[in-house]
Amino acid sequence: MTKAGRGARASVWLVDEGRRGGRRGGQPSGLDRERITEATVRLLDAEGLAKFSMRRLAAELNVTAMSVYWYVDTKDELLELALDAVFGELRRPDPDTGDWREQLRALAREHRSLLVRHPWMSPLVGTYLNIGPHSMEFSRAVQRVMRRSGLPAYRLTGAISAVFQFVYGYGTIEGHLFARAAGSGMSPDEYFQDSMRAVAESSDTAPDVIAESRAIMSARGGETVAEMLDRDFEFALDLLVAGIEAMVERD
Repeated sequence: MTKAGRGARASVWLVDEGRRGGRRGGQPSGLDRERITEATVRLLDAEGLAKFSMRRLAAELNVTAMSVYWYVDTKDELLELALDAVFGELRRPDPDTGDWREQLRALAREHRSLLVRHPWMSPLVGTYLNIGPHSMEFSRAVQRVMRRSGLPAYRLTGAISAVFQFVYGYGTIEGHLFARAAGSGMSPDEYFQDSMRAVAESSDTAPDVIAESRAIMSARGGETVAEMLDRDFEFALDLLVAGIEAMVERD
């Protein structure tokens, strides 16, 4: 089934509970969903989403493609499983104790790191329902932390969106940057300097724009691309937390 034809109930998490573990009968080639999902994540990390296929996965597992289809009906189901599996990597603070601000920052940092570590997950987050057990545990932790901010209930979803849509965008762009650098055979710092030189040498770029951009980047500090990205992320996150605090006071 194509993505265009997938209704909400096509999610792998909404199929019959007995079906999730594979079809009835013997298990071909000694496979199970956990092993298949782990191999899927490894391949996606190594080769990216565009190159992933069921045939490539079967070769990685040294089985036939039909053996994989014993456990999932479609590639979409498998990608949903892989997406939820990496959400399981997120460390979650106890949402009921401690300072909600630091807990929110910790959850945001974890999510950013996950997006950078697995750049293939960004498009999948926007494709599927994200209702697997690990994803739901993360959402539950975020909600419980945000409730402790003091915001009224009708403000919670807006505040969560402000923080985690920012994290999603930031982590996605950062992951793409690192992927492009790796694909060019450069370190992120080398790639950044090479890009800046290319822009500066372009006849279509106004000199004043370049000068202003260089001044802004110099002012923000940081010796490496990673340091610059960390400083910008932390400052933006502080702005969002301060905004939530201001809204609590206003309400």
